[in-house]
Amino acid sequence: MNQYRNLRERFIELLNCTYNNNVYLCSLTSIETLFMIDNTIFQDKTAVYYTLGCKLNFSETSSIGRTLREAGIRTARRGERADICVVNTCSVTEMADKKCRQAIHRLVRQHPGAFVVVTGCYAQLKPGDVAHIEGVDVVLGADQKGELLSYLGNLQKHEQSEAVTTATKDIRTFVPSCSRGERTRFFLKVQDGCDYYCSYCTIPFARGRSRNGTIASMVEQARQAAAEGGKEIVLTGVNIGDFGRTTGESFFDLVRALDEVEGIERYRISSIEPNLLTDDIIDFVARSRRFMPHFHIPLQSGSDEVLKLMRRRYDTALFASKVKRIKEVMPDAFIGVDVIVGTRGETEEFFEQAYRFIESLDITQLHVFSYSERPGTQALKIEHVVSPEEKHRRSQRLLALSDEKTQAFYARHRGEVMEVLLEKAKPGAPVHGFTKNYIRVELEADNRLDNHLMNVRLGEFNEEKTALKGSIIN
Repeated sequence: MNQYRNLRERFIELLNCTYNNNVYLCSLTSIETLFMIDNTIFQDKTAVYYTLGCKLNFSETSSIGRTLREAGIRTARRGERADICVVNTCSVTEMADKKCRQAIHRLVRQHPGAFVVVTGCYAQLKPGDVAHIEGVDVVLGADQKGELLSYLGNLQKHEQSEAVTTATKDIRTFVPSCSRGERTRFFLKVQDGCDYYCSYCTIPFARGRSRNGTIASMVEQARQAAAEGGKEIVLTGVNIGDFGRTTGESFFDLVRALDEVEGIERYRISSIEPNLLTDDIIDFVARSRRFMPHFHIPLQSGSDEVLKLMRRRYDTALFASKVKRIKEVMPDAFIGVDVIVGTRGETEEFFEQAYRFIESLDITQLHVFSYSERPGTQALKIEHVVSPEEKHRRSQRLLALSDEKTQAFYARHRGEVMEVLLEKAKPGAPVHGFTKNYIRVELEADNRLDNHLMNVRLGEFNEEKTALKGSIIN
């Protein structure tokens, strides 16, 4: 452990700080100032960041990038060889693990001699495997992710990789994150970890128990985002409806408090469990000017028998009632739904039940995932196994259904004038933005209109039928 970390940890002990409040975070900044850690070694250094997985990971990577930039480390330009590589990993499926390994190998090749740090869920679950990848210097678990800067040392390559993790049961740190990186929207991390232990999922083992910061700290971060010019914030977390587990507050309390923050025009709730999406929340969003009519609700299966095998905390009747309630008070709301196909125990009959149920729902879009065997999960005890070929067939049927529902939803709004928040286009791509109810709109516009709210008339579908063309109304 380098001298920087020793000083920081000793100072924390002297201040009697804990890991679950903002005093700890302020203390770290104070330590850096007090000891004047030699940040000159970071001057003129460059870093690249690679993120796999969920919006929460992207939010955390963005915050890591901000911390490194404040220490003098510049983000490398496209094609430039970097001094530091940061990989924030995912482990939700076996394919995710594979993509993580491929990304690490690729970055090591592209940036020879760079100091390589790997963090995230894959790093927490399989630190030994990651540490054995050639070129990796440091592997950081969930509890260490927020302190990545202090593990860079003098940026000298390690002869042997250093893996630093905390046992899942001991993960207590909530590291705040509210950042946008190169994106238009800010992503505010409101919660971390999960207590649900669904039979197919490793996330509780990778992220630890459910925990969160205070509402006051979330409001302050939203105000700071507004001060930086942010107009839209996406609320992220692992199980955000469980907010308040460590502070005695509730997600509904958080939503009401954030709605009062001046300067933020839009909030979106990234994903919320159906059993935690209360009528109070739905009705409040319907009345709110700032919370958008946009919901993302994980279903996972439309079969009650499979939901029981998954150890989910609701049935199809409850899920259908939530969709019905949303549409009653917000007829034009966008509703995205997560579905897993091919889980152990999903017989052909159960899949057909699920398909018919999903088909009956007034939803907008499906995010379809093929089940992946995860070591240590209870699902491995279920006998019926679905073949890869059958998983693919079922996925294609649901994806086709998703396209049908999304296009029908978009088509209903052609010809309407709606407010669109424009986003910066990638090179060669058209400028795009989203309506309040998350219709993607492409239009001819200047990149300088990034983060501007414009009235746009929605026209025909683009060639791929993934967006509507639009024209700005003066």
